[in-house]
Amino acid sequence: MRAGIVFIDGHSGAGKTTLAREVQDALATRTGVAPQIVSMDELYPGWDGLSAGSASLARVITDGAYQRYDWHAAAFAETRALATDRLVIFEGCGSISPDAIEAAAARGWSYALWLALPQKTRKARALARDGEMFAPHWDAWAAQEAELFARTQPLAVADEVIHPA
Repeated sequence: MRAGIVFIDGHSGAGKTTLAREVQDALATRTGVAPQIVSMDELYPGWDGLSAGSASLARVITDGAYQRYDWHAAAFAETRALATDRLVIFEGCGSISPDAIEAAAARGWSYALWLALPQKTRKARALARDGEMFAPHWDAWAAQEAELFARTQPLAVADEVIHPA
């Protein structure tokens, strides 16, 4: 079987990173091979870069590498390769799009998971997780999510919708 790609998407605070780590741990335990996790945070060029980061994903998959965004330096940093011998999990807002799904199909196979959680719950979780760092960006980030998801329609191409507890 060729290496595949799993996309885990949803609004901020839905539990994407947690699910990605749980899948990674379960597969590592079961198979002895841990999937590579690539956080979409490494592709966004800053707080206003959701759309740009999402748009870059198909190219990242096709090229097999990406330049990691360093949030502290506010600049792109080293180039990182995608694994070709094991599952790659892209987790984060904007990971599911028709272009990314198409690029993944050319590489092997893909499975796209959308996490759905009420806004009030998501906001409480995100602010509890990231606290003061994220609070001033919540509204602007939510607006970027709304614009991106209206344009890319991730639910239309997701293979499964999960409602975390």
